[in-house]
Amino acid sequence: MLEENEPAIIASLREDLDKPELESSVFEVAMLKNSVTLALKELKHWMTPEKVKTSIMTFPSSAEILPEPLGVVLIISAWNYPFLLSLDPVVGAIAAGNALVLKPSEIAPAASSLLTKLIGEYLDSSSIRVVEGAVNETSALLDQKWDKIFYTGNGKIARIVMAAAAKHLTPVVLELGGKSPAVVDSGINLQVSVRRIIAGKWGCNNGQACISPDYILTTKDNAPKLVGTLKQELEKFYGKNPLESKDLSRIVNANHFARLSKLLDDDKVSGKIVHGGERDKSKLRISPTILLDVPRDSLIMNEEIFGPLLPILMVDKIEDSFDIINTGTKPLAAYLFSNNKKLKQQFVATVSAGGLLINDTAVHLVVHTLPFGGVQESGTGAYHGKFSFDAFTHKKAVLYRSLMGDAPLRYPPYTKSKLRLLKVLMSGNILGIIRALFGWSKA
Repeated sequence: MLEENEPAIIASLREDLDKPELESSVFEVAMLKNSVTLALKELKHWMTPEKVKTSIMTFPSSAEILPEPLGVVLIISAWNYPFLLSLDPVVGAIAAGNALVLKPSEIAPAASSLLTKLIGEYLDSSSIRVVEGAVNETSALLDQKWDKIFYTGNGKIARIVMAAAAKHLTPVVLELGGKSPAVVDSGINLQVSVRRIIAGKWGCNNGQACISPDYILTTKDNAPKLVGTLKQELEKFYGKNPLESKDLSRIVNANHFARLSKLLDDDKVSGKIVHGGERDKSKLRISPTILLDVPRDSLIMNEEIFGPLLPILMVDKIEDSFDIINTGTKPLAAYLFSNNKKLKQQFVATVSAGGLLINDTAVHLVVHTLPFGGVQESGTGAYHGKFSFDAFTHKKAVLYRSLMGDAPLRYPPYTKSKLRLLKVLMSGNILGIIRALFGWSKA
């Protein structure tokens, strides 16, 4: 499906988001192909029951953990990466043996329509269906009883999803977002670091990505050099008039354009713009924008930006950044740029986020051996690679016992010697078992 329809997929993403072909081809199509290839290669191994040790209490016996499908699952996806975020969970759900309904986002209508068409043509319609629509259709789907709900989006809708799931005690995976920080230390290769920040921010759907750096933390001494390098590299990548650049996605719709404009027009930050800030409402375009020394109580610092605006906060010592991060809600990702081994260790030990990345942004997403997911406000559950298979699987515990060697210890009449022996058997202490068998006291 992906190989035969890549041009149509790229065209639909251009229509919905004006997404550059490279981003569409790499982040939507190629990454999905990798997920499918991995599942085909590893599925036999993933499905194999896992042999586990047993207890002396059940001797003689053997045990295994057997993965089985959950049943019928609902996948509600997002508009910013409408193919990747729809079909990557679908790969896991199919691999695990489930039937499923996919609800793509109505905010990306061209992609939603194409998904419906292609899935109907290529996949088994008796097990896999697409339901298009908006609030009414989503609400109707959430009223049904599912064996699992997988939702990608924002925290506001996630609360509605979780409340609906609670009515049927349905488990959920919530892939959300949050304010993902990037801490920039001094004494690093600033050009490479800035390029990687730009790639993770504006090179990921013009900031409309859950793992994009949401704000930067750096020292007051380092801030001028950081801003200067950001300006220089942004101009190299997107030209002197970035509103005309074909390498930047547009803002998805007028509502999101108005939301981002409100963040920029806030009295507390409108004078803090040190680069960019240009807007074209008719084309839904906002240029890459840097804001320096932004107050922490401003609008832009109290909600996920999800767009091309990048505030910079200044601290006296770089270690102070970790305290600022930890006073907020836990983000989906947190980034550190540093050559300082001790600082890296402190960052990993003290900062809690869905995932951490040192000296780059966003690319942890492509490492299939790492789980991708949030914590607390940034989500619950994880997927990618085997973690996708596990997300849609029940791990069934199976114990096999023989009818031979039936010990009378567990049966009435209960005696003190039986109690003593059962206690030491439960503890697994071999010496204690020998003492109990021979009636020896501990002394």
